[in-house]
Amino acid sequence: MAVVVSSNANAPAFEAKLTVYVFICVVIAAFGGLIFGYDIGISGGVTAMDDFLKEFFPAVWERKKHAHENNYCKYDNQFLQLFTSSLYLAALVASFFASAVCSKLGRKPTMQFASIFFLIGVGLTAGAVNLIMLIFGRILLGFGVGFGNQAVPLFLSEIAPAQLRGGLNIVFQLMVTIGILIANLVNYFTATVHPYGWRIALGGAAIPAVILLFGSLIICETPTSLIERNKNEEGKEALRKIRGVEDINEEYESIVHACDIASQVKDPFRKLLKPASRPPFIIGMLLQLFQQFTGINAIMFYAPVLFQTVGFGSDAALLSAVITGSINVLSTFVGIYLVDKTGRRFLLLQSSVHMLICQLIIGIILAKDLGTTGTLGKPQALVVVIFVCVYVMGFAWSWGPLGWLIPSETFPLETRSAGFAVAVSCNMFFTFVIAQAFLSMLCGMRSGIFFFFSAWIVVMGLFALFFIPETKGVAIDDMRDSVWKPHWFWKRYMLDEDDVEKRN
Repeated sequence: MAVVVSSNANAPAFEAKLTVYVFICVVIAAFGGLIFGYDIGISGGVTAMDDFLKEFFPAVWERKKHAHENNYCKYDNQFLQLFTSSLYLAALVASFFASAVCSKLGRKPTMQFASIFFLIGVGLTAGAVNLIMLIFGRILLGFGVGFGNQAVPLFLSEIAPAQLRGGLNIVFQLMVTIGILIANLVNYFTATVHPYGWRIALGGAAIPAVILLFGSLIICETPTSLIERNKNEEGKEALRKIRGVEDINEEYESIVHACDIASQVKDPFRKLLKPASRPPFIIGMLLQLFQQFTGINAIMFYAPVLFQTVGFGSDAALLSAVITGSINVLSTFVGIYLVDKTGRRFLLLQSSVHMLICQLIIGIILAKDLGTTGTLGKPQALVVVIFVCVYVMGFAWSWGPLGWLIPSETFPLETRSAGFAVAVSCNMFFTFVIAQAFLSMLCGMRSGIFFFFSAWIVVMGLFALFFIPETKGVAIDDMRDSVWKPHWFWKRYMLDEDDVEKRN
């Protein structure tokens, strides 16, 4: 059944269906998210395996055997943190190369490059015989993350009908959460496989990479990318195929117009510094900062300890991974359902209050009842476990997926690839900062780290309230007229741009 896509009274209306082919394209492309999620989840488990530590970090393994048990400092080690965080530095650099590939070759080849980088990186890390080989493999995995995270959200935003764009784009984040859950389960079962369980765990990333590589052969390039590269007839046919209707002329002309404007921009990164580019540019960067400073890492780190305290014993790590991971996955479905109904702003604002309450309650209980040694009482631990789960729910349907969705849909075509590259690189940078510093911060700040993240949640909630406009249902190439120009604050940059155009 065809539907009319309409952003508002002034925006163009485009007829479109959600076709089976588009759904297949979305699922295949979103495997790029599953790869990313699997790597996020697998790193922590592998670095806790004794066989892995003895092979590459013998000094850390010795210290682990003889270390005094401290609730806040027992995992503080810069070398292990660097093993995890080095991937994100590589992804940061790779995102800028991926931007050029996205523009020159298209979204589809960029995803294929991501798969190849991943497969080579998996081979090196799973088969590593020395630290250099291991780190080089991590760098190539980082390039895979950079290329995949650049191409997949753009691909999803460009093929989706406007009224379903939010939900279809969040499938990327859904697959990230599924990847994390699968990785946690793999970690648990391979931890008992000696001495090569860590090799199996790292090698598992090859499966989604192969699916993305071969699956990308059957999906189409986005119409926007084809028309942008002067393949207008192919772009028109691709648009007709993904929309499932014959009358695609109005949307086609809209894309052609956007591409004509984009073709006049020779240096998109320089264009990002112009006044008219500042709204999506600033929002895109700050969303990445806020996503990492929600405190999700603090919550996920404490989950195994808290579940064990409640009385789940030696199965605490598995149960916490399964329970929090499952909540993460299921709550992302809530985001998919609500994002195009309630809008982006509602989810961001609701979850800011939601997560703030959870962080404060957890912080207060830990500050009051958990010292450097010992455990929480079971009643307090049970309360904290409940709020851990509630917190994960709020993150999973809001700041987690929307940190990727909003930057992918708000940049105009002429700066879309470059702008999203900056957003991806910012995400990787702040992920690196958190991954490298979090355990040391936890050791130094103790329960105060939860109040630290609570303060950040207040800041991001206020920013969402005053500065993030609603983009629900707005055609991706109509953001300037329908979103930025009417906004109480950002409109000043659009007016400045109009004045420049008039003078010229």
